Amino acid sequence: MARLLSSNAVLKAIATLPAALSSRNVIGSFYPSGLKYSTSVPGDPDTHEDFRPTNKIQSSDVSLKDVVEQDVKENPVMIYMKGVPDFPQCGFSSLAVRVLKHYNVPLSARNILEDAELKSAVKAFSHWPTFPQIFIKGEFIGGSDIILNMHQNGELKEKLKDIVGSPKLE
Repeated sequence: MARLLSSNAVLKAIATLPAALSSRNVIGSFYPSGLKYSTSVPGDPDTHEDFRPTNKIQSSDVSLKDVVEQDVKENPVMIYMKGVPDFPQCGFSSLAVRVLKHYNVPLSARNILEDAELKSAVKAFSHWPTFPQIFIKGEFIGGSDIILNMHQNGELKEKLKDIVGSPKLE
């Protein structure tokens, strides 16, 4: 049977944690042996480089505009979304992925939540303010509502028919 701790015992335990006395942001996880935490802060010289945030896209010789252009050109179906296809971070991105996965086509994606500059570059490229943003064969199509509408009226099947991996038959 589980034991109920008194509120005083819980408060006393929290007050004794080194993290509770720290002025830094603390990210914690509970383990069987207790609380383990990290006090790594972006830009902090004491943070090991393996744990510093990195921009996976930006390099000194390639602009984000070039990255977006290359993504759209080289990927038959490209989606800029919140999250990734296996773990969308918003309902609209989830809907777009579900509709696109209905068709057996290669789906390429970038998570705009990882890089605010990428998000801005995509908006500037498409002249569209919201996400997800879907490109098919280099053409900007729109967001989840447009993809859903195209799916419902048969336009999406027609648009995707010559992409390797032909659409599934219903």
